[in-house]
Amino acid sequence: MGILRLGHVDVTVTDLDLATAYYTEVMGMIVVERDADSVYLKCWDEVDHHSLRLVYAPRVGLDLMAFKVEREDDLADLEKAVNRYGFPVQRISKGESVGQGESIRFETPSGQTMELVHDVEKVGGLLPKINPAPFVTGVPGIAPPRMDHLLVTAEEVGEATTFYTSVLGFRVTEQLLDGNGHQIGTWMERSFSPHDLAIVSGPNGGLHHFAFWLDDWESVRKAADTLAYNGIQIDVGPTRHGVTRGSTIYFFDPLGTRNEVFTGGYRPDPDFPTITWTEDNIGRAVFYYEGELNERFMKVHT
Repeated sequence: MGILRLGHVDVTVTDLDLATAYYTEVMGMIVVERDADSVYLKCWDEVDHHSLRLVYAPRVGLDLMAFKVEREDDLADLEKAVNRYGFPVQRISKGESVGQGESIRFETPSGQTMELVHDVEKVGGLLPKINPAPFVTGVPGIAPPRMDHLLVTAEEVGEATTFYTSVLGFRVTEQLLDGNGHQIGTWMERSFSPHDLAIVSGPNGGLHHFAFWLDDWESVRKAADTLAYNGIQIDVGPTRHGVTRGSTIYFFDPLGTRNEVFTGGYRPDPDFPTITWTEDNIGRAVFYYEGELNERFMKVHT
């Protein structure tokens, strides 16, 4: 019961046509719907209405992050839990948000807007469920099958992590501690993946990146070729994380929002212990091959 997984990420863009061209032609997402100020996109193997919403605005940034819950009743239960924690909750009626039913919306301790929803319109993927073809064809660019996770920033990582774990039921799979034992990075899951949501030190309200899943290392290598061919600015990679053990590339969309493609990792079963890294080993924790962080990765966010 409760939160199942990441539902969709809504980001603001200053050029809707440019952003749409990048996410369709380079990333290989599919436009599901468009209105006056928004474009709704999904990956080819996702069945829900959208996993990314591009919203026209004067500045680039995170509009909200939405997670899907298992049952309709979970919305009422989680609304009470958030209220008890001291945060007001807004009810969004069915039909107010494109492609979904009733939801609840609130601000987190670290300043991001979060939405929880159960009823989402199903539009289907590109492959049938019965006897599907072994691979999808006709999708341009990197063509990830699904959205995977996002990472946000917080001035007080420990406080934000407590909210997600004690109120919303997330579980910490890995953590990064400073010399005084304070959390400066946490990775949390609800879907038995290495992480559905992560938090690192930074300004409240910030988005560090959102990530797309790829099926294997060969797909990551091909993604690097696609990015280079299209002149996309690569931040780091291809490389591997120590935290989560995932293989990765970080890069920026044309408007400056950081994306990631990600594969690998492990399955954190219910008895999986929290893995703890310390700040003196932060380089290998984040970029296992290089053993060090670049300044841009630590400081650039939207």
